[in-house]
Amino acid sequence: MLAVLGAVVVLFSVIGGFMMEKGNLNVLFQPAEVVIIGGAALGGFIIASPPRVLTSVISNVLNIFRHRSADRYFYLDLLSLLYLLFSKAKKDGLVALEADIENPEKSPIFSRFSSVTSDSKLLTFISDNLKVIVSTNVATHELENLIDLELETEHQQANVPSLSIGKLADSLPGLGIVAAVLGVVLTMGKINEPPEVLGHSIGAALVGTFMGVLLCYGFVGPISIRLEHIVRESSIPFQVVKVAIVSFVGGTAPQIAVEFGRRMVPEAVRPTFKELEDTLKRL
Repeated sequence: MLAVLGAVVVLFSVIGGFMMEKGNLNVLFQPAEVVIIGGAALGGFIIASPPRVLTSVISNVLNIFRHRSADRYFYLDLLSLLYLLFSKAKKDGLVALEADIENPEKSPIFSRFSSVTSDSKLLTFISDNLKVIVSTNVATHELENLIDLELETEHQQANVPSLSIGKLADSLPGLGIVAAVLGVVLTMGKINEPPEVLGHSIGAALVGTFMGVLLCYGFVGPISIRLEHIVRESSIPFQVVKVAIVSFVGGTAPQIAVEFGRRMVPEAVRPTFKELEDTLKRL
């Protein structure tokens, strides 16, 4: 909803300021300029993007309006899940986790935390990395390097839509100039017309530059930045899992391992030490 509110504020500010100066809204209504800028931008974007990127961009842009940030209750669930898994491994051995990580959907431990299991990527990330430590005698530094490699690859892929939209935003002012130049060309064909006709024609041409710049800095550019924030925010649970697992494999107790993970959570949504301690006691 904040994205919609931001778009409304942009339009209200720009159009409101224009009308405060006694501007005529009819002058800004130039469908031909929209066709030139929008069509050229869309065509260029299709040329530059493989099918997989096009699909990903559409999906991620729609995600702006339905994305929900993780809160402290989500992180309490995540840390609690890791604590139970680590405690079971500590008590019964790593092999005891095999049934849980092979079928996490049927695991009595995983099933207690639906907020975590609803994220299929996070669920796979947890189970896959636990499979590594169950099936192999991996050193701590090797496990950390392995997880870092996966996270880096995922981060690069997740940032592709943001980068693509950022490039699209950069092209819009130039395409606005293209529309303006075409408008000037049309105006030169009316050079014998009265001044009021020429003035209207030049004004219509300049609307192209206005639209290109407004779309770039008021809408498309901010969408790119918003996607960057979503990617960065979505990566935090994976970092929490990584730190906790590496710490546990390094020999720390389950409660200390999840405390390492807690420290990775941003302060705004980080559960307090007491909140986590009380939650683990109830478990």
